[in-house]
Amino acid sequence: MIEARLQLARGAFRLDVDLRLPARGVSALFGPSGCGKTTLLRCLAGLERAPGGRVVVDGDLWQDDARRVFVPVHRRPVGVVFQEASLFEHLDVRANVAFGSKRVSPAQRRVAIEDAVAWTGIAPLMDRAVAGLSGGERQRVAMARALAVSPRLLLMDEPLAALDAARKAEILPALERLSDASGIPIVYVSHAISEVARLADEVVLMEGGRAVAQGPVGALLERLDLALPPGEDAGVVMQGTVGQRDTAWHLARLDAPGAAFWTRDPGLAPGARVRLRVLARDVSLSLAPQAGSSILNQVEATVEQVGDDHDLAQVLVRVRAPGPDGVALLARLTRRSAHALALAPGVRVWALVKSVALLD
Repeated sequence: MIEARLQLARGAFRLDVDLRLPARGVSALFGPSGCGKTTLLRCLAGLERAPGGRVVVDGDLWQDDARRVFVPVHRRPVGVVFQEASLFEHLDVRANVAFGSKRVSPAQRRVAIEDAVAWTGIAPLMDRAVAGLSGGERQRVAMARALAVSPRLLLMDEPLAALDAARKAEILPALERLSDASGIPIVYVSHAISEVARLADEVVLMEGGRAVAQGPVGALLERLDLALPPGEDAGVVMQGTVGQRDTAWHLARLDAPGAAFWTRDPGLAPGARVRLRVLARDVSLSLAPQAGSSILNQVEATVEQVGDDHDLAQVLVRVRAPGPDGVALLARLTRRSAHALALAPGVRVWALVKSVALLD
């Protein structure tokens, strides 16, 4: 468990949080710029001190001002990756990564350099000068250097924000491998809901220096009462398994509780676990199944809630598939359509899902 009770005033801004995060997987701090995400991260690292604060990482006390305990940043077993990689330009990649390991005595070393290199996929880069690296390559080297300090906690402050789409696609698989392979808990700061949907296990929604909501990524993204992704990015995340492959048509059926979705074949064996994302813009609702339609994915469901959208002409509708653990879907409709269908909690509908994104 990661515990953080922190209050810090800076001009008109005030950070005031009391969090309990799991000491495993990826916990994302999500919210708009200026909401306190980076300040919270810096307090966890020991780069800033919140008077009266308390920070405990998996039973290890890093700060407790009531007991006059404050472990300085150079003594905290923490790795930090910022938006800018900040590599040592006079050293090659190998020396940059090795620099991190020098902070750790051999007796305390829990992450071998070879593992840090493998998890981040930088083996082909080890003898290159950093000046010739792309943005994505630089960030992967920064990640390996942070891992080389054998951290108990890895902090990442918008590591993809300065990268274009191609470089993000290059680095995202390395981020996914990191959490699974290393077992090191990651606190990940982002204002991009697509990154949170793909990487996070737990999400903390921040606003005005406070944590206004927290929970598993799937449960949080399906809520309509939160100021979560505006516009085109509203949607849900769910866990599923590969149920069947149709190699003739290059498709696979992905099974989730109460629902099944056909999508492009990811080449995974039946039974493999996958993470799916369905955007509200890709879901339509009907009062009956649609025969003769090109939409393969038609899920019987029940309306749970109808809520306002950011566009006054539209609404967001949350529906749930049958069964005790049936998955939720969000649909974006015009208010006129919702009125014409008389949508209200309890109404039985069919969710017509035009597209399903496979996240891992």
